[in-house]
Amino acid sequence: MKAVVSKLHCSSMEEVMVVRRRPHVVNGGGFVVTDCKEKIVFKIDGCGVLGTKGELVLRDGDGNDLLLINKKGGMVQALSIHNKWKGYSYDYQGSPKPVFTLRDPKHSCFSITGSIRISVGPGSCYFDVKGYFPDRDCSIIDSSGNVIAQVKEWIGSRDIYKVVIKPSVDKAFVFGVIAVLDYIYGESTSC
Repeated sequence: MKAVVSKLHCSSMEEVMVVRRRPHVVNGGGFVVTDCKEKIVFKIDGCGVLGTKGELVLRDGDGNDLLLINKKGGMVQALSIHNKWKGYSYDYQGSPKPVFTLRDPKHSCFSITGSIRISVGPGSCYFDVKGYFPDRDCSIIDSSGNVIAQVKEWIGSRDIYKVVIKPSVDKAFVFGVIAVLDYIYGESTSC
């Protein structure tokens, strides 16, 4: 798989990452992602930290911004049957560069499939989210039908879960998608 955000966040082997939700009363919510050695790899901040509804930031373990994710609004969005989220990475000059668009169906009687689709860059590269995120039972699947990442329940805790990421997959992209899922379902990154 080609890197979406950066090849710096791809691994040659399968990895299991642990996600810990932060309560809104502590650091404004969001979540922290650690590796198997409990080293912080990513931090995700939502509106509790940023103060802006529909905006998320994914940072690396050192606190550097990797992705800015915005929910699109306006009249066109209000008339659409999908909510649109856009993810932007930063180029070497610090300018935002569009990376992905995530479409989720609004909760309405017009929503037929209920699937969540992520488009990447120009062309026909896309990913789908299958399963139900609030149950910690979902997968991100590429356009060829291969599972690239799986969200799995951590036994005994609602605030901790694991994400299994396949080799050569961009972890920053995966956690950008998971940040949006977290917001969509009203969890730790939402207001």
